[in-house]
Amino acid sequence: MCRSIKTLRAPAMPVVEDEDIRAAALQYVRKVSGFRAPAAHNRDAFDAAVAAVAEATRTLLAELVVRGAPQDSAS
Repeated sequence: MCRSIKTLRAPAMPVVEDEDIRAAALQYVRKVSGFRAPAAHNRDAFDAAVAAVAEATRTLLAELVVRGAPQDSAS
């Protein structure tokens, strides 16, 4: 039902697209909920959870400091 969620932080994944984050969030919500695709009456809750996990993932990746990794010069 659930493929492994791949590591998204550098250096394992130097470029992370929004699609990568959403795919990881979707896999997480599928695993936790036990649904590959929710019934219509659960769709809103399922979609909201995917969006919340994706946003939390974006925040986490933006705030992580990886020792030895090149720092973003825009910071």
